[in-house]
Formats: sequence, structure tokens, C-alpha cells
Amino acid sequence: MSQPSEQKEFDSTFHTMPGIPSSIGKYEILEQVGKGSMGTVYSAYDPFADRQVAVKVAHPQISGSSEDGERFRKLFFNEAHAAGVLDHPSILSLYDADVDEELCFLVMEYVPGAQTLQNYCKADNLLSLREVVGIIFKCAKALDYAHRQGIIHRDIKPSNILFTRDRDVRLSDFSIARINRSDLSTTQFEGFLGSPLYMSPEQINEWDVGPNTDIYSLGVVMYELLTGNHPFRADSLSAIAQKISHETPAPVSEFRADIPEGLEYVLGRMLKKKSSKRYSSGLDVAADIALIFDDLEKLESEDSLRDKFDSLKRLGFFRGFNDAEIWGLVRASNWQSYTPGQVIIREGDSDHSFYILLSGVVSVEKDGQAVDSLKEGDCFGEMGFLSRTERTASVIAKTDTSIIQLNASTLERADQSTQIRFLKVFVETVIDRLKHTTAIMTQLKQI
Repeated sequence: MSQPSEQKEFDSTFHTMPGIPSSIGKYEILEQVGKGSMGTVYSAYDPFADRQVAVKVAHPQISGSSEDGERFRKLFFNEAHAAGVLDHPSILSLYDADVDEELCFLVMEYVPGAQTLQNYCKADNLLSLREVVGIIFKCAKALDYAHRQGIIHRDIKPSNILFTRDRDVRLSDFSIARINRSDLSTTQFEGFLGSPLYMSPEQINEWDVGPNTDIYSLGVVMYELLTGNHPFRADSLSAIAQKISHETPAPVSEFRADIPEGLEYVLGRMLKKKSSKRYSSGLDVAADIALIFDDLEKLESEDSLRDKFDSLKRLGFFRGFNDAEIWGLVRASNWQSYTPGQVIIREGDSDHSFYILLSGVVSVEKDGQAVDSLKEGDCFGEMGFLSRTERTASVIAKTDTSIIQLNASTLERADQSTQIRFLKVFVETVIDRLKHTTAIMTQLKQI
């Protein structure tokens, strides 16, 4: 059969690169596309099927003839047993598994340009809310299919979910899957297996696990995709286990203001500590998520969020903040618009927020008398935010006005460096405001 033009193009370049084999088994290696703790992944050409494939080769140093090597080979081929019986559009297809001399390898579907979801778990590179919901919907349906085939993945995490160029997903890496099928004779791996940060309470405590252990792990993935933060991150394994077993993560709504109530419910149920209180199947998760899509029509587009990001970045207050920190504030803060004459802060009210004026002009009034006028880039509400006392003046929109509202819960979830930077700028702003207010009051006394 003729070789694809893509394969011919790579032929002369990659076959001569040191460290890359020219072939493995019947597969002609094109290039290295990834490397992990268990093996190296190459793109390759299958001359018999006339298609490009991905070949995952176990690292020779850990798949040798020792007892650990034997266990590793069983673990490696466990993936072949698990994935080999699965045929679903959202699960990475496995075509072959073999040994070439000392090399153990798997042959899988090749997805050009795919990235893992790990790339989208950072505050400055989050996907749109609609895309996140769509990803979890597809993953939940794929897990439901796998569970009905008698396979529990047990290692659902962002790096094991591929996100394709056409915005689709593929679940991958079934190496530690539990296989409950009478037609497959496999070695079952028990004990502490998986990635601690994504384990369910029953998994991290080495209790019996069922299908909805995967649903818990998928909930952790969704939390990261929505916030850019991990709900149970800690400095030690024991601390991680403590958080997973006993602590309820902060509501996603504390990180961003655009979360539908229904989505908060779905995530909370996925992350229930007791498996009996979680969703019993991925299909139930998908069914509830489907109800949320209508609500997403009302939410802002990613272009709108980008406009808000640009608005904050150009303000002097945020000079020195990095992109991830600004994106976190964009998603977590309340953005409000006012028409002329509308009251933003009323004298005597209890309001503990801090405001930054994005556009327009506002009047500051005390006892009905105008004492100041603020414009784009100015801040107000510092003393109420700082001392949590009643407001001592009113702020009223004089023109069409847009503001960003920040509060303590918005900031306390930020990392320490962001909080320190914010407080430094905030204190400087308070000092400037006090100087300005003192000057104004002095002028009023002289009138």
C-alpha cells in the first residue's frame, strides 16, 4: 500500500534523529510526540492498515526482567486488556499490543494536535464555561459506557483526557483500570494506585471502589477546569488524604461569578465524600448537565471576558499583576453597570466591597452635599472594605458607569503572592485617598 504523504515527509528527517528507532514491530516510526513516567509515545505509520498511529513504548529500564519489571509489564498490558474491549467515540482506541525483543508497546489511535486538559487548568488559560460543560458531559457518557462494560478507570485526571483540535475529547490510559469481566483473564491491581490529588475518599483510603469513584475524580477535573485551582492541593500525601476525606472545597462561585446554580449542584454531588450520595452513574451526571446547557445561552461569551481582561490590564491599579492573577479577578469579581442618577453606595448602608471605576464618572456625596468626583481608573469603598463599618458617604453615577466590585472572599482564594500584591496597592490607594479627602475637608471648612 502507498504511504501517506505525511509519512514520506517525516521519513528523511526523523529516522535519522539519534535516540529514535526507525521501526518498532511492523510500525515505521515518524517522530516522538510525548514522554511520561511509564513510556514514550511516537507517531508511526502502519503499512498494513495504511494509517498513522500512536505507539506507546514502555521504558526499558522499568520493564526489564526483575520482579518490578514483571509487575510493570502486567500493568502496561492491563491497558491493552481494558481499552481493547472499549469502542466509544470519546475513548482513545487501542489497535494492538505486542513485544518487540525487549520493548513492550501499545498501538493506539493517533489524534494530531491533541493536548491534554492539563493545559487548561491554569487561571490564565481556562476554556469557556460552555466548553468545560461540554467536556464533562462527553466524559461522563464515556465513563458510563466503560462502567457498563465492566471497566473502572481509576485514574481520571486532566493529563489522561485529550482535547482535540476539533474540540472533542478522548479518555486515555487504562493501565490501572479494574476489569470486572468474565471473558477476560487479567491481573487485577489493588492497593494504592492512581494519582492522589484525583482520588476519591474510598480510593485514597484503600477501601473498596465502585464505578462512581471515577465520577468523583471527574468532578475534581471539572473543578480545576472551571477555576484554575485544585480543590485539595496540599504539601504532603497525608494532608491531601485529610482534605479529600474530610474537607469540602470552596464553592466554584467564589472564583467566578458566571456559574449557574445547577452546575454548582452537579459538581457538589459529584464530589460527595460518601459514594452512596454521589451520582450512581455517568449517565445521571450527563442528564443533569444537559439541563444546564439552556442556562449557558444567557452567559457571557469568551470574547466578552477578553474585553474585561483588557479593561483591567490597562488600569494602573493592576500594574504588576500577571495575566493569571488578572484572569482570576475577571472571573471572580462582580461587574456592574449604572445609569445616571443610580446609587452605587448609599450612606449608612453596610457594604464591605471595594470598587474600581472602569468607565464613566461618579459623584461622592455626604449629607446630600457633593464632596468629590471620580472618573475611570479611580477607586472607592476602601474604608468599608478595610474596617467593615457602615458607609460614611454615598456614591452616585453621574454618567453611564461601569465598575468592578471586589470583596474579601474574592481575594482570599487567590494565591499568597497575589494577595500581597493586592494589599500593597490597596494600602497605597487608601493613603492617597486619605490625603485627598483631608485636602477636600480642609477646603470645605474654609468656605
